[in-house]
Amino acid sequence: MGQMKKFGFVLLVLSASVVEQIMGKGYEKPLNCGHLECAPYTLIHSQPEFEIRSYSKATWVATTPISSPSYTYAVSIGFKILFAYIRGNNDAAVKMNMTAPVLVNIHPRTGHLQNSTYVVHFYMPQKFQRNPPLSAEAQPVELPQHKYAAVRRFGGFMDDSNISVQLSALKKSLKGTGRDKSSASNQHSGRSLLYSAAGYNSPFEHENRVNEVMLWFD
Repeated sequence: MGQMKKFGFVLLVLSASVVEQIMGKGYEKPLNCGHLECAPYTLIHSQPEFEIRSYSKATWVATTPISSPSYTYAVSIGFKILFAYIRGNNDAAVKMNMTAPVLVNIHPRTGHLQNSTYVVHFYMPQKFQRNPPLSAEAQPVELPQHKYAAVRRFGGFMDDSNISVQLSALKKSLKGTGRDKSSASNQHSGRSLLYSAAGYNSPFEHENRVNEVMLWFD
C-alpha cells in the first residue's frame, strides 16, 4: 500500500511537470518564419487553448479602413494594395520582401463581424523600420496600440465563419483568468474592443497553414 501511494505521488509530480512544460512552451514558430521576416514578440504566458504575448512597438504599413460585410472581401482588397506597395508602388519606388503575418484589425460595428471595418497591415522589414517609404494608398503606422495580445491559433483557410468561432473560443478560454476583465475595461473606458486576425501563408499554400485570432488589452 505504501508503495502504491509513493508511485501515485511520483505520477502526480511527473504530471505537474508535464503541465508546466506545456503551459510554458508556447506555439511553435510558423514554418514560413524560417524564410520570411516575421514580427517579433515576447511570450508572457501560454497554455493549450491560448497564449499571451507582448509585441514591441514597430512600424507596419496599413491600408485605410475598409468597410465591408465580409472579412474575405476586405482582405482581398487590402492585400492587393499592400502587395503593390511592397512591389514598388510607393514614393521611393523601392521593392521590399514579403513579411509575416498579414495582420487584419477588425472593428465590429455591432459586436459581430458582419458589416465591420477592417485595416490590413504588412510588417515593415527591419531595413525600412525607421524610414518607410510613403504612399497615397498605404500609410506607415506604429503598432501595437495595446500592451498585450491574447492569441488562439488554428489551421485551414480563414473566413468570416471560422474567425467568429475562434474568437468566441478565445474569449471563453479567457473567462476567469482576469484577462477577460482587462479587455472589458477597454470598452468601459471608451476604447473600442479590438480584434485581429493574423495569417502566415499565401493563398496558394494549402498545407501547414497557420492562422491566429487576437484580442488586445492593456
